Parts: sequence; C-alpha cells; structure tokens
Amino acid sequence: MTDTVTGGSYRELHKPKQEFASRAEYLEHELEIMAPRRWGINLPIRDYRFELEDWVPAMAATIGKIVMVAAVVAAFAAPLGLSNDFVIENVRFEMLIAALLFVVLFSGVLNPTANLAGTHGPLIPLIPLIVASGGHPMALGIMVGLLGFSLGLFKGGSLLARLTSNGVCGGLLLYLGFIGVTSQIKKLFAWADGFDMGYIAFVVVFATVVMYAYLEHIRMRWLAIPLGSAMAALIAFALGAPFEFTTEPGIPNLNPAYWWGEDTGWQLGLPTFQHFVAVAPFAVLAIAMWSPDFLGHRVFQELNYPARAKKVLMNIDDTMCIAAARQVVGTSLGGGNLASSWGTYMVPAAIAKRPIPAGAVLTGLLCVIAAIWGYPMDLAIWPPVLSVALMVGVFLPLLEAGMQMTREGKTSQSAAIVIFSSALVNPVFGWSLTVLLDNLGLIGDKERGQAMPHLHRWVIPGIMFAVLCAVMAAIGMFPGIPALLESFRNLH
Repeated sequence: MTDTVTGGSYRELHKPKQEFASRAEYLEHELEIMAPRRWGINLPIRDYRFELEDWVPAMAATIGKIVMVAAVVAAFAAPLGLSNDFVIENVRFEMLIAALLFVVLFSGVLNPTANLAGTHGPLIPLIPLIVASGGHPMALGIMVGLLGFSLGLFKGGSLLARLTSNGVCGGLLLYLGFIGVTSQIKKLFAWADGFDMGYIAFVVVFATVVMYAYLEHIRMRWLAIPLGSAMAALIAFALGAPFEFTTEPGIPNLNPAYWWGEDTGWQLGLPTFQHFVAVAPFAVLAIAMWSPDFLGHRVFQELNYPARAKKVLMNIDDTMCIAAARQVVGTSLGGGNLASSWGTYMVPAAIAKRPIPAGAVLTGLLCVIAAIWGYPMDLAIWPPVLSVALMVGVFLPLLEAGMQMTREGKTSQSAAIVIFSSALVNPVFGWSLTVLLDNLGLIGDKERGQAMPHLHRWVIPGIMFAVLCAVMAAIGMFPGIPALLESFRNLH
C-alpha cells in the first residue's frame, strides 16, 4: 500500500486536524492518502477514519432506502392485491438484508471502492406493467442479478463509462436533476393540497431554497440533508400538518419459505420458466439503466474530490458485481428490492468529501436501527422530510454537477441532445442515442470520435442502441407506439 502523493501507508500519512488551515483541507488530504484494499480487509484507523461528515450520507442513505424500497415493494404489491402491512414488513426485511449482508461487509470492509447497493428507482414506473405481463418478482430479481454480474465481471460498465463523453453525462445529470426537483415539488404540493393547506408546501420549499443558498455561501452544503429534513419537519408540524407514528418496534419474518410460499408472503410460490421469459425484456432494460446511473455517481465524486484522490473513486465494475450479488441474495431470501448504485448515499458523500467505507458502516447501523425500531420509518417517509431530503441531497447537486460538466460549447451541444431525446422517451433512450451520435462525431467534440477505434466509435454504441430500442419497443416504452409483445399476443 502506497500513497499517491508522497508514499507510505494511510496510518503513516495521516495528520491531525489541527495541522490544517481548514476542515476542507483536512478532508481532502484524507482522500488523497487513502489506498483502500480491493477485496481485502479494511479496518478503521489503519485504513480510514470516522468523521462527523460521515453521518450526513448515512442519514441521507437511510431515508432514501426506506422510501425507495417502499416504492418498489408497493408497486409490486398493488397489482398483486397485497396489503400495506405486507409492504412495511418486506421493507424492514430488505433493510436488514442490505445492512447486515452487503453494506457493512462489502462497502465497509471488503471493497471500499464499491458503492453501496441501493434501489433501482427508474424501473419503479414499469413494475405494474411487469406484473401485468405475467412477471414474478423472484424471476425478475434473479435475471437482473445474473445479467448485472455478467456486465460487471467482464468490465462492461467501465467500458460504457469510457464511451460516454462529459457532454452526454452532464446532460443526463441536468435532465435527472431537473425532473427530480420538479417532481418532488409537485408531490409536496399534492400532499399539502390533500388537507387544504397548500401554503405549507410553499413555505417549506421557500425555506429550503434560502437554507440551501446560505449553506452554499458558507461552503457547508454537506449539511443540507440533516438540516433541511429537520427544518421541513418542524415547519410542517408547526403549521398544523398531520403526522403520527404508526410502525411499532419489531423484527420482520426472516424465513424465505414464508416469503415465497403460495399462501404466505408474496403468495406466488416459486417462479416457473414462463415467468423468466415474461421478465426478460424488463431485466435487459434494468441493466441498461445501470450504466448511466453508475457513471453519474462516479463523475460526482470526480467533481468534488481532489484530483489526486484517484484510489478512493468508485469502481463501476465492482459496484455492478456487488449490486448484482445483493440482488440475487435479497430476492432469494424474499425481498422485493431492485438493486442499483445507491445514489442517496454517494451524492451527499461526495459533497461532504468523504470516502465510501466509514459512511457505509454508519449507514448499515442506521438501517438496522430503523428496521427494528420502526418509528423512524414513519418520519423518513413523511412527505416534507422525504421531498426536501431528495431535493437537497440528490437532485439539486445533480443539477449543479451537470452545469459544471457542460460549460464548454462542445459539451453543451451533446447535453442538449441527450436532454431532448430523454424527454422524448426516457434517459436510457437519450443516453444510448446521444452516445452513438457523439462518438460518430455528428455532435459534440468531433476530434474525440475520430481518435477512437471503430469498435468503440460506432460498433458497440450502435449495437447497444439497437438492442435497447428493440427491448423498449417490445414493452411499449415509445410514446404513441403500441407494445410489440402485446400486439404479438393479440395476434395469437
């Protein structure tokens, strides 16, 4: 283990906080001297330290985990006729799986350059269609895991990252950030209008804007999630918004046979071959969505970390392998989560200038506490807390990062196209189309494409775009065009 700056181990190169002129300099020095052991044992003090800033991504990740897993399981449960009690029980089970088996073990100890395995948010709107198509949660989870592990094992994720220019990536961040902010504001107003107190949403959002701007001014933006969530909760409660704790302490059912029984849990039994056929197009699409998602998280680190902190950057391929393994294990045990890179952890961790391992351990601790205690789950999914946490912790930083990456004329051209085409269909379509156009030299930096071999310039991007378009056409994701699978079924 050698340091990238002056040589030596992390323990030898560590300096007390008092030797630095500012907190930011100390945190950046920590990032520069760390050299995590990839697939080895990483220990506190010897390989990294816990800092106050590590609580920020841990709290953000826990809030995000509760919310996102609940959204996935609820999307499955509704068309299957399962109750809210089932959703809460499965979410608590999933949080224990994530915390004990993967977050602490892998990202905290064995491979600190692999981001935590989170939840696949972009696939949530498609879940009712998956169920309607005869899909089975276990079949989908296993197929996503196997495809994702294959992509990570053969380093397909890092290859796709190299094929994506700054303009394309920046445009994706801008699109996802803007869509995310506007959707959370709409949800907050819809919640407040539901009990005829819409002004609460306005006051909460206005206060959040002022708070975020002030934190930017004093260079303490990493505090946005805990301060914003607490402020939103206090304002909403003070103005009379309804809230009560309903989830009581307890341990969820840990028996996989219960979850995959024919009369218990999901009430579906084990999947058959037909179930795997039904979910195949959706699994391919889910894995295609991984690449821009994973790339965005690594780029966010690069924008916030010092230039010499190369060894602590997220390894895309390792993250894919761990997310895929977490998917197969979690699904087999009975969980309903769909795995991806954990954005509500990585984005605030990058802003706080903290590496992955220490915050991962704290995230695992908080997830276990929330799952067993129960009451924190109610607070985390309360609309003002949830929406503000997502806005200041994920979507506003995505907007800022996208703007930083698209300052030049060449990159802004590619960014405009990826935003345009993403708005037409979805971010997967926008990303794959713009990567092809950008690498061909039709838009963006034409010299960049000319320097590439034909395999990287048009063969891989062309095949990728064609396959993804075929999958999206099969399941009806092109606006105004009927699903080809459904049309084929009707013919027969």
